Amino acid sequence: MAEGTRKLALPDEIIASKIYFIRDKKVMLDEDLAELYGVTTGNLNKAVKRNISRFPDDFMFQFTKAEFEILIYQIGTSSWGGRRKLPYAFTEQGVAMLSGVLNSERAIMVNIQIMRVFTKIREILMDNMSIRLEIEEIKRKLTNQDKNIELVFSYLDELIEKHDTRIPVKVKGFKSSGNDKH
Repeated sequence: MAEGTRKLALPDEIIASKIYFIRDKKVMLDEDLAELYGVTTGNLNKAVKRNISRFPDDFMFQFTKAEFEILIYQIGTSSWGGRRKLPYAFTEQGVAMLSGVLNSERAIMVNIQIMRVFTKIREILMDNMSIRLEIEEIKRKLTNQDKNIELVFSYLDELIEKHDTRIPVKVKGFKSSGNDKH
């Protein structure tokens, strides 16, 4: 790795903290991306608009006012209060496309790092899904075992009832005495 690249490396936690879940998609905001790339939000958005054909709706979208208010509430800050326009959100594919639009060395290195974080998040989500499926399978098996155990206890109860309701039978022609010797 080049010396400049090592200095540029950002902790994954910083990048991950800038990934939000909006409209059932993992996205990053234009303002956060601009900060990571070392450019202004205005310049990032101008570069995107010059290349808008590279950013279909599933790569980038603009927040609605309601979505933006929810995001501000979730984050607990009003740092975006001075914005004149609603922010743009970039999906993983949109962030990847930015590397072709912002062609600086920093943008390329940051993009590589962001793609790695997106991959880690996807792996974590897949691992969680796998664990959830296993837990559901265990629950299903336990439910079936509970039903089987209930059935066994039901049969045992029936046997105990039959045993308790037996009438003692006397066998004729046989007397037992404590003095019998063989």
